[in-house]
Amino acid sequence: MNYGCDYVEYNLNDIVIMKKVHPCGSNNFEIIRLGADIKIKCTKCGRVIMLPRVEFNKKIKKVVKK
Repeated sequence: MNYGCDYVEYNLNDIVIMKKVHPCGSNNFEIIRLGADIKIKCTKCGRVIMLPRVEFNKKIKKVVKK
């Protein structure tokens, strides 16, 4: 069953690009925790953000570096 979204495979320590730009001006984030919630860290300013997995899957654009 396809729900209209593409599945993007990501793992711990991957660098991902999000659709929205962080207030510091970067949209590159490092995944630092995986689970029901996903914790990402901005690669420019170091700010940590925790998102539910469903919300993260909607906001991710692509995986840059594995």
